Amino acid sequence: MLFLLRLAARLPLPLLHALGAALGWIVYLSSPRYRRDLKRNLETAGLSDLRLRRTAIAEAGKGVLEAPAVWLRPLRQVADLVVEVSGWEHLDKGAKRGRGVIIVTLHLGCFEMVGQYVASRMPVTAMYSPPKVRALEPVMRVGRSRDGVMQCVPADLRGVRALLKALRRGEAIAMLPDQVPGIGEGQWVEFFGRPAYTMTLVGRLSEQTGAPALLCYAERLSRGRGYRFVVEPLLAPRPPESPARALNRSLEQVIRRRPEQYLWGYNRYKVPAGAQPPGGS
Repeated sequence: MLFLLRLAARLPLPLLHALGAALGWIVYLSSPRYRRDLKRNLETAGLSDLRLRRTAIAEAGKGVLEAPAVWLRPLRQVADLVVEVSGWEHLDKGAKRGRGVIIVTLHLGCFEMVGQYVASRMPVTAMYSPPKVRALEPVMRVGRSRDGVMQCVPADLRGVRALLKALRRGEAIAMLPDQVPGIGEGQWVEFFGRPAYTMTLVGRLSEQTGAPALLCYAERLSRGRGYRFVVEPLLAPRPPESPARALNRSLEQVIRRRPEQYLWGYNRYKVPAGAQPPGGS
């Protein structure tokens, strides 16, 4: 497998994206469960357009094949794939305050690029969960933390402590809050109008340290031209709205801009083991 990943990493980005688009359709046509989840999640968000679904299928495949390039190429080459940057001044401003910066990203575009690009410009500690394909974990972990600029920590209490220490050093941390957290680590709030168990760690760390939370994502450009890296502040809660709901509202806003690049096949609405379902008694 490592040989294939290294081979993929050497291919030019336009070819990777073309092959990835084909892979996306192969996976879609071969997995009834994936087809069902992708279609249902799009419809939940009010996005039932067939053309959008077809584009989302191809974009998901691009995400699979571009990941090895991000993990295995030299960090400078990876950073050079970002050809447009918008809003970096928010990160600079947050870093100058000396309280650290909380980088929030989502499964849109090349989410593997976010930590790598930030790490090319400043130290960052990122929380991660092991992939379902265990053979990928060593490659993913080494690729994300190469050159010693980005430190990866597990999604557990030890990892949370490491994030807190990084913020107190005035450094950046990064996390993906649009995945289902473990029992006791989230609360039920709406995501596209449907209850989703949502991470509360972002709000707690921001409140505890005074670190600003910023939303970052790497949008794919057409024809494999590279990526546009975007930084913007999270939306503030509307009283009596919780920080977790404001977080989901921020993610929804970005997703509606580029819905075809979001990973719709992920089961965002599942109930974590041991959790009380929304509305349950």
